[in-house]
Amino acid sequence: MNHDRDTLLALFDREMRERARPDGPGVRIERTGGVVRQVGTAHDWNGVVWSAPDLDPAGADAAIAAQVAHCTALGHDEFEWKLYAHDRPADLPERLLAAGFEAQEPEALLVAPVADLSTTVELPEGIRLRTVSDADDVELMARAHERAFGSDWSRLRHQVLARLAEGPDGFVGVLAMAGDEPVSSARMELYPGTGFAGLWGGGTVRPWRGRGIYRALVAFRARIAAERGYDYLQVDASDQSSPILQRLGFLALSTTTPYVYRPSR
Repeated sequence: MNHDRDTLLALFDREMRERARPDGPGVRIERTGGVVRQVGTAHDWNGVVWSAPDLDPAGADAAIAAQVAHCTALGHDEFEWKLYAHDRPADLPERLLAAGFEAQEPEALLVAPVADLSTTVELPEGIRLRTVSDADDVELMARAHERAFGSDWSRLRHQVLARLAEGPDGFVGVLAMAGDEPVSSARMELYPGTGFAGLWGGGTVRPWRGRGIYRALVAFRARIAAERGYDYLQVDASDQSSPILQRLGFLALSTTTPYVYRPSR
């Protein structure tokens, strides 16, 4: 199996973007005007995941205008164009900004063959891992996430509860517990028919950082992905997690930047 960067990036673009599947219950994929987008309720992620590689400047402006009109018609608070560094035309970022989109922090697109990753889970003393199974566990995930990242989890809470209720086979939630207290949480999204699973979350509360919990969560989810027959793990990685993941065997393929449009602004 060929694992060079160009081959993996082409595979990711084809399977996860051009041929995107809905990432949860109640959402749909639409292919229109040279883009692929996901559409759902205001609680779901709504946005463009792929644009045609032959999109020229005029076509890009038309596609952007169509997405702005689409977003406004939805009536949602925000709509995202998920841009990758290798997307074309080269000035697509500037065109999105000119249309009123706002750039968020870029992240590294990392991919690893599951077979190349360690599935040995090594935990610091006093920590145990367990999977998420009900609404009470989701509240523990929310508590860990909000303490680790300092951000609101209300939209993710809705999405995770929906996955547990309506699509549990495509989702794995994991909690790192110190006694009865959640100190880290993480998720894995499984994308049937693609060979890919996505790792999300993994934030650890400050007193427990630097003790290997993040690495243990990666290994734990890699083991589940292997057991379920997935070939690759994908991560949109922050500057903090990217070096750890690359040491574990992930390859940096590109960068991805969310461009967010908020009609009310």
